[in-house]
Amino acid sequence: MKKILLLTLVVAAGILIFWKPSSPAHQTLAISGPFEFNSQDMSKDGYLFSRLQVVESLVGINGQAELYPLLADSWQQSADGLNWIFSIRSEVKFHNGSLLTAEAAAQSLNQALRKPGVIRQVPIQSIQARDNQVIITLDRPFRALPSVLAHYTTAIVIPGSFSDSGKIVALQGTGPYQIEELQPPHKAKASRFSDYWGQKAHIETIEYLAGHRPESRALLAQSGQMDLVYTLDPISIESLKAANNLQLHVESMPRTVLVKLNNAHPFLNHKSVRQALSLALDREGIAQSVLRLPGSEAYQLFSPALGAWHIVQQATAKRDLERARDLLAEQGWHANDQGLLERDGKVFRIQLVTYSDRPELPLISTALQAQWRELGIDVQISIDNSSAIPAKHHDNSLEMALIARNFGTLADPLPLLMNDFATEKGSDWGPMHWSSPTFSHLLAQLAAEPDSVKYRQLARQAAGLLADEMPLIPVTYYRQIVAVNDKISDFSFDPFEINYRVSEMQFND
Repeated sequence: MKKILLLTLVVAAGILIFWKPSSPAHQTLAISGPFEFNSQDMSKDGYLFSRLQVVESLVGINGQAELYPLLADSWQQSADGLNWIFSIRSEVKFHNGSLLTAEAAAQSLNQALRKPGVIRQVPIQSIQARDNQVIITLDRPFRALPSVLAHYTTAIVIPGSFSDSGKIVALQGTGPYQIEELQPPHKAKASRFSDYWGQKAHIETIEYLAGHRPESRALLAQSGQMDLVYTLDPISIESLKAANNLQLHVESMPRTVLVKLNNAHPFLNHKSVRQALSLALDREGIAQSVLRLPGSEAYQLFSPALGAWHIVQQATAKRDLERARDLLAEQGWHANDQGLLERDGKVFRIQLVTYSDRPELPLISTALQAQWRELGIDVQISIDNSSAIPAKHHDNSLEMALIARNFGTLADPLPLLMNDFATEKGSDWGPMHWSSPTFSHLLAQLAAEPDSVKYRQLARQAAGLLADEMPLIPVTYYRQIVAVNDKISDFSFDPFEINYRVSEMQFND
């Protein structure tokens, strides 16, 4: 039975959106995901324009976490590690028809340096253009620089995209799609760029619709009004599998669901307490019963996809309530008449903040609450906007938070970790009030280590230290759930979520 759907009511983040495709359905790929956008700034919302393949970076990352040439067709490092030379690919055009030059690439990277982003963790002395090369000079060696230059915040945009103040007001990149229309915070439209330097896109137009409510996005997939729907709720898996018009993809990726702790909180400021909290978790039960994704339990921060940083022989500390109680007793915590832990007249009561942008987080929070209650800890859950977590981090009111952290935005998590652990205060989505001279020394060694074997050894030492101290408590590894309409062929998933690979897809005849 053929359906003609002219108008659909979508509920997203409490807002009613009337969705009507703005291009003929046979030419337009409709995509839905949970994340809104409010600017064209690479440092804030660049992930969307990278995923829609509007912008590209000098370096790419493939599915095996290997770097490959993108807008830079080659690069080399000086013997002392202080100079990197990136040769700019010839005959690449920006969306306005002008050629990509080393000067344009250098200007874009210098703009990125002035804004928040992973490139600011690189000890850069200067970024300059010479002929067709971009030369980056460092104050000290930093082996992960090419990985940083694959991040969406370092995507290359045309100099005319910037206002005099450095704000992007008319974004134009080099990707296979160019922006046609933006309606922040929910809708974006891009069309095929006919002069793209590489393999040209098959599909003429792509449209993106943001919607926070996973049940609404699942209905869009089932009804066929959306061709690709990302970040679906695990609870929807069975009903989506039963739909006769789509394929469901459950994909592994280097993102970890974890508990962010205020390590300066008087209840949480000892590693024995954090270890007890970890030992009280039934990760296998959460993976199987809550997420319906057996095998996704995480006993360390870094998933196997992150290679050197994953400890293959790490002993998994499975649930052990007795050992957890002993560790807490060593810190003076004992059960009161209500079965709650108490010390010096204070009950072990803590607030855990999470957000519904990722629909599995409130479900996991409820499981954590019940499991920690068995230990005698009273956890009060607060479901807020995701922006509440960095805000509470900065005003020091955060106690605990359940978040999903992507350690795979780069092929190597080192630059993210250097940002996370740069100061004792930590970072918005990283640790809070935790530091270790040993860990800091390991990061410094890693940044300068040219030998790959020694690098892996140091990375595993660093990962092992985090697994012991538990400044962040891993819970599960993330699985991306994507619904793909049967009319789409050649779908593939980028585990690093740099782009949706839309240009490779086609409509079936």
